[in-house]
Amino acid sequence: MGLKAIFLNCTLKYSPEVSNTRALIDKAVELFGELGIESEVVRVNDYRIRFGTSSDMGEGDEWPQIYEKIKNSDIIVIGSPIWFGVRSSIAQLVMERLDGSYADGDSVTGQYHLYGKTAGVIITGNEDGAHDVAANTLFNLTHLGCVIPPNADCYWVGDAGPGPSYIEAGGDKHLYTNRTVRYMVNNLAWMAGLLKQNKNPVNLKKIDEDARKVSR
Repeated sequence: MGLKAIFLNCTLKYSPEVSNTRALIDKAVELFGELGIESEVVRVNDYRIRFGTSSDMGEGDEWPQIYEKIKNSDIIVIGSPIWFGVRSSIAQLVMERLDGSYADGDSVTGQYHLYGKTAGVIITGNEDGAHDVAANTLFNLTHLGCVIPPNADCYWVGDAGPGPSYIEAGGDKHLYTNRTVRYMVNNLAWMAGLLKQNKNPVNLKKIDEDARKVSR
């Protein structure tokens, strides 16, 4: 069906520094390829992105380049390391900038640009925080219009305290991570296929009008 996935790697590292999050992302990219799904990986730190909550913050802001890639994709996967038990500041920035999609939706239905897309999350890091990152990020994506299928998260975490990360620790051999990345990829592919063939008919503008009639 010509499905396309975009991965937003929200590592704090700059190219060409090796990213552990990218290493796990690459596994998902390979698995999508086996299903005939094209993937693109964007390291968000490679772009100059201004803080804000609109889709375009003006001169010098390169977020619109990424946002256009998102709009042209069927599957969105946020990849984030864990820092201080939560998602990275880059991942937070991405979610704040996606807030701008509320304002530029479909002119007829009012659906945001992320309606009709499915989403997942990939997480790497040491110690705890994977569930927090997944819960908050997937919840945010549902509010932006994405559909979240079952088992839409995949993560690897190391021991408590400083230590080897995903690549050094041999995370690519970890059974749970290898299982969940496959769960995520196959469920995302299945849901994206359904959404491609079945457009959501909900008219948000009409619903807003109905809500105003019964509200003070």
